[in-house]
Amino acid sequence: MGKAGERECRTTGRRSPGREHPAVWSAYGKLVRLFRERAGLTQQALADAIGYSLEQVASVEQGRRPAKAAFTEAAERVLGAGGALRVLQEDVDRAKLPLFFQDFALLESEAVSRFSYDPMLVPGLLQIEEYAQALLEAHFPPLDDETIEQRVAARLARQALLTRKSPPMVFVFVVEESAIRRVVGSPEVMLRQLNHLLKCSTMRNVALQVMPTDRGAHSGLNGAMVLLESVDRRQYVYVEAQDIVSVRSDRHEVSEFWMRHGMLRTQALNTEESSRLIERIAGEL
Repeated sequence: MGKAGERECRTTGRRSPGREHPAVWSAYGKLVRLFRERAGLTQQALADAIGYSLEQVASVEQGRRPAKAAFTEAAERVLGAGGALRVLQEDVDRAKLPLFFQDFALLESEAVSRFSYDPMLVPGLLQIEEYAQALLEAHFPPLDDETIEQRVAARLARQALLTRKSPPMVFVFVVEESAIRRVVGSPEVMLRQLNHLLKCSTMRNVALQVMPTDRGAHSGLNGAMVLLESVDRRQYVYVEAQDIVSVRSDRHEVSEFWMRHGMLRTQALNTEESSRLIERIAGEL
């Protein structure tokens, strides 16, 4: 990201009226059409072969909607695309994200460590589908159904980072107790969400710590933060509030955030205590 990593980004996550769909969706669609025509198949024949509707195949070819991973794998198999579609899937998924988040998502995808503090909500990388759906349905101004579907899919696709093998990625999540007590969706959804947190906390590359409400004032109360370290050991900080974001790489600025996060870890419950608190909150639902 270079110098761009030091600038303050102020684009919102809402789609502007008349905005074109992402160019990568169009490029992907053109490749699908090329391979389909080379295979001598009609759109209907391809749809039948991969288990999708004619409308879905046409929409993907025209770049009006993004292909999901299952579509890509089926098309690769039927069309013999040799990996040409598969290699674009990550970019197709990233383009589903809000504009203000896409640059950071690229940095995140290349990082080897990610430390965060979340005061309001369960972190996106740890959200279950129903939790993410409920959050996006509460967005205002309201989002249309297609945008909600795309953003939920993109959020879930990002979670592949948790199990990435090469290079493996280390995660430290510090989450406020109020964030895990807030019932998003329904008590049933929240119970599944808390159980998912407990499952994720058992992963060797994931540390989940809860900041108890009775801790009182601490340095995290200024707001959420995400800290990244790249393969070449460059460090970044991402701060977001109401769809206004800032990504910084200045070492003096970033160093202060890393120290702040380190202090938060000492003030939060340790991982074992955090799991017990989550279990207790789940038992209250």
